[in-house]
Amino acid sequence: MRCSNLYLPTLKETPADAEIVSHRLMLRAGMIRKVAAGIYNLLPYGLAAVRRVENVVREEMNRAGAQEIMMPAVQPAELWEESGRWEHYGRELLRFVDRHNHPFCLGPTHEEVVTALVRGEVRSYRQLPVNLYQIQTKFRDEIRPRFGLMRGREFIMKDGYSFDVDDDAAAESYRRMYEAYGRVFERLGLGFRAVEADTGAIGGSFSHEFMVLADTGEDEIAVCRACDYAANIEKAEVKAEDGPRPTAAEEVREVHTPGMHTVAEVCDFLKIDPTRLVKTIILLADESPVAALVRGDHELNLVKIRNLLGAVEVELADPSTVERVSGAAVGFAGPVGLDGPIHVDAAVALMADFVTGANQDDYHLTGVNLGRDFKAMKVADIRAITALDSCPRCGGEIEITRGIEVGHIFRLGTKYSTAMGANFTAEDGEEKPMVMGCYGIGIGRTVAASIEQNHDENGIIFPLPMAPYQVVVLPVAARDEEVRRAAEELYHGLSAAGLDALLDDRDLRAGVKFKDADLLGVPLRLTVGQKALAQGKVELKKRAEKDFTLVARGEAVAAVAELATAGRTA
Repeated sequence: MRCSNLYLPTLKETPADAEIVSHRLMLRAGMIRKVAAGIYNLLPYGLAAVRRVENVVREEMNRAGAQEIMMPAVQPAELWEESGRWEHYGRELLRFVDRHNHPFCLGPTHEEVVTALVRGEVRSYRQLPVNLYQIQTKFRDEIRPRFGLMRGREFIMKDGYSFDVDDDAAAESYRRMYEAYGRVFERLGLGFRAVEADTGAIGGSFSHEFMVLADTGEDEIAVCRACDYAANIEKAEVKAEDGPRPTAAEEVREVHTPGMHTVAEVCDFLKIDPTRLVKTIILLADESPVAALVRGDHELNLVKIRNLLGAVEVELADPSTVERVSGAAVGFAGPVGLDGPIHVDAAVALMADFVTGANQDDYHLTGVNLGRDFKAMKVADIRAITALDSCPRCGGEIEITRGIEVGHIFRLGTKYSTAMGANFTAEDGEEKPMVMGCYGIGIGRTVAASIEQNHDENGIIFPLPMAPYQVVVLPVAARDEEVRRAAEELYHGLSAAGLDALLDDRDLRAGVKFKDADLLGVPLRLTVGQKALAQGKVELKKRAEKDFTLVARGEAVAAVAELATAGRTA
């Protein structure tokens, strides 16, 4: 492709609404343009990168035995009502009615549609397993779309679904997809980690997220330095502490703590360590108030408490609800005398004589003890893991790092097949529900995540397998006939060798071309200049490296082809 023919509206300045690196660079490199909040046009350069990811995903899915289909983006409400998710999926589900007043939604995922498809065709165990996938546009009505393709409302996703006769067969399908996902992200040149994760609105018993490691990642990951344990912070288990709870030695005493709302303020005022204080957090679980207790130096994990309660939605109560439930302002709630269910983190259950709010403005209680002064409905791990905790598997050191979720695989079990009647006749003649799995990859998100991981102050550094073009031919002094002719010759030679080459034939200063080449992140650059050409050579440079090498003009195509091939198979 010639730059003079490529629709590539690059920007010198960063748009004001671009908050993270990938959003800034994708806008500046002419890859995307905003249509509405969370909805973007993919321009030729951006679409080319997306197609690279799609091709690798498609090859690995086919290699793993999955078959490609295409399902509709618009889905009827009755399918979602069968699964029970029409009311419970949440406000991200964009619902509407057609001209006949029939309710529909824009598909955020396709469990219902694919289950209905397979139940209509599969009758016998002899027809299983089935593994189907598609690469299709999805829509989720995110409340706060941001970061470009990283958290959009409309996005391209590979979603796949497996159907098996029993749990053992489903575990094998899950294993094959786990390995296929590893190959996808390895081939795309990404540094990633597979981590245990919460199943969320999709449901099921078990899941893994595939995280591209990046300092700018939205998700925190707990990784063991000694074993292969890794989990999203929402899922990461906290290793239970050993030893009995100390014997209570104090009586409850009310102390005046005027204006002391926060842990830091209370601890400083009372001259105690945060490990001696217990926070009482008022929540709304499916709109019903509950209290959760965690140690002062710990943070409540909303996903863990939601799963403990079996709730659809759990959120922090607003100040008016806190005051109504506890009788005091935020910061002064406590468990003693509190009406309603109280759930206690396991670390609190090992404490004695601790400090809590007094359910009265400007007062706290000291000498509080679980069991004697208040009762817990449940004691469980409901807090977020920290770097001070040990690995729940081997006891090793935990590191907290950041990542960007680009893939998620689930063991669904029979959640959808039971609800929707997707049954088959087993070998013993008994009718049973199919055992399902589902497997997603965010295609555009993977491109954005790659940029978050691979960039410098000058622009994108695309890994070769994802780059829209593998090499750019950059003639300096393009009006010079010999330079122009040599550049054309190299461009045609690269194309004939099966490489995707970009020829910067624009009549612009060399500095502008160099800046654009760096911004676009083309992995390899051949610079054709008068000085080197006089020696029969051209400059070959890798985008990820500072220095260039001089190669003979006649050997340049072979040199680029060798690097490109090595990059594709690395």
